[in-house]
Amino acid sequence: MGLGKTLGVQLRQWLIQEPGALKNSRAIANRLIDALGADDGLKGPIRDLASQPLLLQVLHSQGAAQSAALTSLSALIRQTYAPAVQVELLELLEAATGEQEAGRSHTPAAPSRQEPKPEPKPKPEPTSTAKAAGGLAHLEPLAPGLALAASGALVLSWFGQELDRLIFEDWGWSGGVVLVLSLGLTQILSLGPARGLPRRWSLPSEQAGSPRDAWRWISAPWIHRNGLEASVNGVLLLIILGASPLQLGDVVLRYSLTALACLALSAACAQHWGIRRLWSGASGPVSALIALSAGSSLLHWKGHDFEAAGLSIPTWVLLLVYGALQLGWQLPRQDPDEQSRPLQRLLSSSCSWGFLLGLLWALISRLSALL
Repeated sequence: MGLGKTLGVQLRQWLIQEPGALKNSRAIANRLIDALGADDGLKGPIRDLASQPLLLQVLHSQGAAQSAALTSLSALIRQTYAPAVQVELLELLEAATGEQEAGRSHTPAAPSRQEPKPEPKPKPEPTSTAKAAGGLAHLEPLAPGLALAASGALVLSWFGQELDRLIFEDWGWSGGVVLVLSLGLTQILSLGPARGLPRRWSLPSEQAGSPRDAWRWISAPWIHRNGLEASVNGVLLLIILGASPLQLGDVVLRYSLTALACLALSAACAQHWGIRRLWSGASGPVSALIALSAGSSLLHWKGHDFEAAGLSIPTWVLLLVYGALQLGWQLPRQDPDEQSRPLQRLLSSSCSWGFLLGLLWALISRLSALL
């Protein structure tokens, strides 16, 4: 599948999921440019195409009006662009509208005689299996990213074990401290010599199902787009994991897999409701650690405090403070043209799933101890 056809399929999916969000040229251009990723060759033509009023007619009309607008827009593309760009833009239109060939007029053959039309047969009701398959269809594009991130977690864990054996064991550093320093170093680099890291490493919802951007599932938990969130997550990880006896390989594996689980669930929700999101950073693992501690404290009916800089911080304080901060970051719409409810936006964030998974793990641990 070419790049133009890939963008067209994505545009058609957006039109099905949220047609009201694509009523103006700027919204269409922004989404297509984001989905284009790092490929700069088509950015100019895509922007020009999105600015054409004919494109809005093509996308939001039907029947003869759509065919006429499609023919005019295809002719304009052929007059304006080089052949290679023409092919990509025409394939984009074909995939977005479902036409076999953009701009081709179809002349119907004259019927030899009138024949009675058969009575339309009622469509059979889908079975429960078919309904389940349809419900999972929107998850299929996420499979490459999930598989790559799961494999990447194992590789990063092995790399952490080797670094621990060669360097950090002799220095007496815990795995949690090294993890925090790694995240901090990445964030510092993004402020200076590697300013493009937050944009290139984070995972936008438009690219979550793109095979060419599957590597972002590995990089997203290691960079923050929000500098304040990066600082808060770093401090909390240092408080929670600073005294952990776990080796670096174990810490990295648990961090990566927790981040992957939170990211997969939030991406599935965003795909289902057509919500635009940008995922990055350690919010999922941090939320899971806080919720695990709070849930265990509640289920055992015993307070649990973290020691930091001479302070004894109860876990419920971290839960309330961090939960309030995340509500402020996650509740606002990231796209002004998006139509979604607050609960849908919360469930499309990795921190919400981190809280839920942490509480679930605390409950499972308690039940295992009782059994």
